[in-house]
Amino acid sequence: MRMMLKASMSVEASNKAIHNGTFPLIMEKILAKLQPEATYFMAWQGKRTMLAFFDLKDASMIPQIAEPLFSGLNAEIDFIPVMVQSDLQKGLAEALAS
Repeated sequence: MRMMLKASMSVEASNKAIHNGTFPLIMEKILAKLQPEATYFMAWQGKRTMLAFFDLKDASMIPQIAEPLFSGLNAEIDFIPVMVQSDLQKGLAEALAS
């Protein structure tokens, strides 16, 4: 299932991770696991935030993705199912057919 991961990181925890060198290691580990279609980094409500769009092959991936963000960056995380236009068109056609 195509998902969007929104991870907003604590400023204090991410500052510490940047200064001690663990921030890029955590990001590399997460992005290697996700193999995202697209990833964006921004300031969102005053926090470092990442949006990553990826295929969640199995729900068991969630702890593997979330735990490094929770424990290493004190992140607030949302996993949100998303669609591309063809998914929406298919879903609407099926909804209207029933």
